[in-house]
Amino acid sequence: MKHGNHGSGHPEGKSHGIAGHAGDGVDRHLHNPIEDKLIPLEPLDLAKVKSIDDLVRAMSKTAFTGRQLGEAADVLEAMARDEDCFVVMTLSGAMTVAKQGLIVTELIDRGIVNAVVSTGALMAHGLVEATGRAHFRHNPEVSDEELYEQGYNRVYDTLEPEQNLDDVEEVMSAVLEGWDHNEVMCSYKLNHAIGAYLAKNAGDQRGILKSAHAMGVPVFVPAFSDSEMGLDTALNNRLRESTGRYKIRFDPFEDLEHFAATLLRQKKLGIMTIGGGVPRNWSQQFGPFCELRHRRLGENVALKRYHYGLRICPEPVYWGGLSGSPYSEAVSWGKFVPPAEGGRFGEVFVDATVGLPLIVAAVLERLDERPGKKGSKTTKAKAAVARK
Repeated sequence: MKHGNHGSGHPEGKSHGIAGHAGDGVDRHLHNPIEDKLIPLEPLDLAKVKSIDDLVRAMSKTAFTGRQLGEAADVLEAMARDEDCFVVMTLSGAMTVAKQGLIVTELIDRGIVNAVVSTGALMAHGLVEATGRAHFRHNPEVSDEELYEQGYNRVYDTLEPEQNLDDVEEVMSAVLEGWDHNEVMCSYKLNHAIGAYLAKNAGDQRGILKSAHAMGVPVFVPAFSDSEMGLDTALNNRLRESTGRYKIRFDPFEDLEHFAATLLRQKKLGIMTIGGGVPRNWSQQFGPFCELRHRRLGENVALKRYHYGLRICPEPVYWGGLSGSPYSEAVSWGKFVPPAEGGRFGEVFVDATVGLPLIVAAVLERLDERPGKKGSKTTKAKAAVARK
């Protein structure tokens, strides 16, 4: 018998309330959860659910991802109702291919989203929708080799006909051919020009860039060359060069400076992130950019950070990538106001094609029921009048 494995369970002089060296438990004092002011959960009673908002509010009183989704809706509502809050929406993944573009359009039209930072691919595929073209379901019995031969590009379970992208190139060509080579291009300027083209030529068709143009919402594409739009611009430059014309000069730092100047004018900042990637990181580095200007260059610049954050992304944190990193990690980089100082965040680990429609629909119902200066149907109606 090993030494110490025999004898009484509680050595002489030891209290029952203190764990022994052998890993003994303790004689616990059980608390009353009501006296401790714990918040009780509530069963989700579908008989009481009469709207999407009812469902989302009920989910916030449950557990796991359902609670995350409900709490995220509360954060979006707070951002929408805060008249001092300027909201940046970042987009990555194939959200427009997945037919989520009109949700973003609605947020812009209602004045909830004030700037967009996106992948170029997402905007290019959005142009497909904004010009009246369609995406299609993939038949899994058709191989990728056959799809290639037939001119169908597959995005998981959805097809983007190559002809769609050729049609997008016609829009891009019309905009690019009208670009004055003396005007340095950057992504927000180009997206504004595309939106102006759509306003004149797309009829009643809705789309992100068309609404962004109408509402004065800048749309930034930090990794511009990594997209169909970037390739179309490269092709136009080759055409210009081959026909003896000046090429278009593209300067991504104009995007950075305009984004920073825009955010520095605001009283309070919020960010709504779908996915992660370059759009998320580029938007969040605003805080460190201001700090470096102050610390390294001696500029008298405000050290601004995001007060609100709403993130929808299924990426787990333990891969170490930016897409899965929590807002608490970004606090250490000087990107967000910590909760102890008033920061408010919601993070939902779910496919955005599930989470985004539910959260936005619920919040829009709340804003319509109790309108404010931002987000209601009245705001949207005023915007529609301004566009005419």
